[in-house]
Amino acid sequence: MSTAFGAMLLAAAATATPGGAHQVTVQHPSGPVHADYRGTVRVEHRQLGTVAPGGRPSTLRCAWAAHLSVDRAATRGQDASFSRSFVRNDVASGSRPGWCSTNRDAIARDVAARMGDTGRHLALAAGEDRPVLHAELDRLPPRRSDS
Repeated sequence: MSTAFGAMLLAAAATATPGGAHQVTVQHPSGPVHADYRGTVRVEHRQLGTVAPGGRPSTLRCAWAAHLSVDRAATRGQDASFSRSFVRNDVASGSRPGWCSTNRDAIARDVAARMGDTGRHLALAAGEDRPVLHAELDRLPPRRSDS
C-alpha cells in the first residue's frame, strides 16, 4: 500500500471509552428542566507515512484525535422529555511515531493526560447546548394545570 512518494494509509479505527456525566437544572418560564449529559470519548487513529528500506528513517506516524460524543436527556416534570446527541470534535489530539496498533495503550494515556477531567468537557458541552435547549423548551406546549 505504499508508493515512492509516501502513501498515507488511513486506518480510521476508533476506540471509545466512557467519559462521565454532568447534570444541570435550567430555569425556564414553563418550569424547571433537569438535563443529564453523558459523554463517551472516541479516539480516531490515522496511520500516516511509509516504512522505509533499511538504512533510511521511517516516516510512519499515528495521528490521533479525541472527540467527545454527548447524549443529553432532559425532562420537565412528568409531562415532557426530549433528547439530543452531538459531538465536540478534537477535544485533544496528537501523534506518535510508529504503527497505530502498537501505540494504542500509549495513545490512551496521552488522551487521558491531555483531556484531563472529562467532567469539565461535559460542562463546556452543556454550556454550548444551552441555546439549543432553550429553543427546544420554547417550542414545548404550555403546562396543563391539574385543577
